[in-house]
Amino acid sequence: TLRYLATGRSYADLKFSAIISPQALSEIIPETCWAIYRKLKNKYMKFPKSEQEWQRIADDFSNTWQFPNCCGAIDGKHISIVKPPNSGSYYYNYKGRFSVILFAIANANYEFVMVHTGTNGKVSDGGILNSIGFYDKLESKTLKLPQPSTPEGCDYSLPFTFISDEAFTLMENLMKPYADRNLTKEENIFNYRLSRARRVVENAFGIMASRFRVFRTEINLSLENIDHVVLACCVLHNYLISNASDTYLQPSIDREDTATNRIHPGEWREESEAFIPLHRTPRGSAVPAKTARERYTYFFNHEGRVGFQDNMILHNSNE
Repeated sequence: TLRYLATGRSYADLKFSAIISPQALSEIIPETCWAIYRKLKNKYMKFPKSEQEWQRIADDFSNTWQFPNCCGAIDGKHISIVKPPNSGSYYYNYKGRFSVILFAIANANYEFVMVHTGTNGKVSDGGILNSIGFYDKLESKTLKLPQPSTPEGCDYSLPFTFISDEAFTLMENLMKPYADRNLTKEENIFNYRLSRARRVVENAFGIMASRFRVFRTEINLSLENIDHVVLACCVLHNYLISNASDTYLQPSIDREDTATNRIHPGEWREESEAFIPLHRTPRGSAVPAKTARERYTYFFNHEGRVGFQDNMILHNSNE
């Protein structure tokens, strides 16, 4: 099973090393993946269910990435699959390939705290949030996030929030970058600080795809078994970070050198992208969401500024 996840080789190829028929492997491997996920998920991929658990995640983001009140970085990727039988264009994505979507939330340590897989590739970027329970709880404010808090030295509060790229809708509890058009210095600072923290989920996806090379193939399984394979990879990713971080994680992550104002790409970026990013489409945002982003923007340019941010955006804007 681990050889299949790590190499993506077909059952026909694996029969020689496993000395098991492809027909038997087609039952054994997905069943084992499902067993791995069920056994490990409660310890290694537990979704927060209390204010205290969200607060611990936020504390890690604040200490590691200097982004206060951040409960996770979210992203979604298309996983290439062989067209399911009798599915028409249901799984046909904007890149002209067949896929299912993997949505994930990562903590400050590159671990997944939640994943959802199986949404058809045809769905729009906004539709991925609508298709999972997380969005309903975020919108109805039933995730049990802590109440807005006031950073030290401030006379205003900041909401607890998730962070994302441009593919998602700006919400009061979901920050995204300003559109890259005629930005002020203050807006550029906000975008840099958000991107710096959001890099954890980008790296989590990239490292997982580089270690579990099944993601670099068009997965040719039933939809249910694809889910089992994807979930097993996600929980094993977390397991390996917890138990073998020096060999699994450290050589691969992006590294920011504030002395030279450079970002050194992780090893996983040396290969072509395994996942297809979500399609980005512009959409409007409500006033409370814009107000929340403006508060974060002010904070990062005043009480919450870090000494290297001006040089980082200046250096990278000139490249």
